[in-house]
Amino acid sequence: MTSLARGLHVIRAFSGVDRRLTIADVSRATGLTRAVVRRCLYTLRELGYAAADGRTYSLQPRILNLGYAYLSTAPIPVAAQPVLEQLSEQLGEATSVAVLDDGAVVYVARAATRRIMAVTLGVGSRLPAYCTALGRALLAAIPPEQAARELSKFEFVAHTRFTVTSRQRIESILAEARADGFAVNDQELEIGLRAIAVPVRNVVGATVAAMNVSAQASRVTRRELLEQALPLLRAAAERLGSQLPPSR
Repeated sequence: MTSLARGLHVIRAFSGVDRRLTIADVSRATGLTRAVVRRCLYTLRELGYAAADGRTYSLQPRILNLGYAYLSTAPIPVAAQPVLEQLSEQLGEATSVAVLDDGAVVYVARAATRRIMAVTLGVGSRLPAYCTALGRALLAAIPPEQAARELSKFEFVAHTRFTVTSRQRIESILAEARADGFAVNDQELEIGLRAIAVPVRNVVGATVAAMNVSAQASRVTRRELLEQALPLLRAAAERLGSQLPPSR
């Protein structure tokens, strides 16, 4: 089990911008010794999950098999895609569904009409929960004491000059989102990006994900997000939730 954990840790080191990493790069990213990293990469290469090109390593398409089993069988990604595509077509904006995982939101489905972020987002992408609309919608949907435990995992980093990094202020924002039933990110993650998100509740009312609409701030004002996007977003989230069975 220790070897498996180390191997997964090595795989996750490739989730950043750099697609090719040296043994030293992976060692720094994971905290594992170079000897351990070398053995893990050797095994991954032998199994066809990684390839070596001189001193650098990269993941291979076979690695997608590890996540495809979840995406092809889990009810949320399967049901979410057509709902997101319809919502995206209605609004002409990018839409996404994400779940909360250890202080981050993980995208499980996405429909993008155009690229609106400098960072390319896709299924499997992770973003900090405290400064994203999706993350705030998810944190606001869980009990306050549980949200407080989640907040204790975060290192509040200012991604832009608008990012809220005060825990007290973030807790206040979550309280507002809890009362309003939606959360907003206004250029806190990236300059020029606005987003609004709502929780997705399954057939028994449990929050299992969040859905958002994101747009360029130069084209869509905060008021337009609230007046035009929010009603359609809520309807889409309800439609998706009605298709999701209770968690087992």
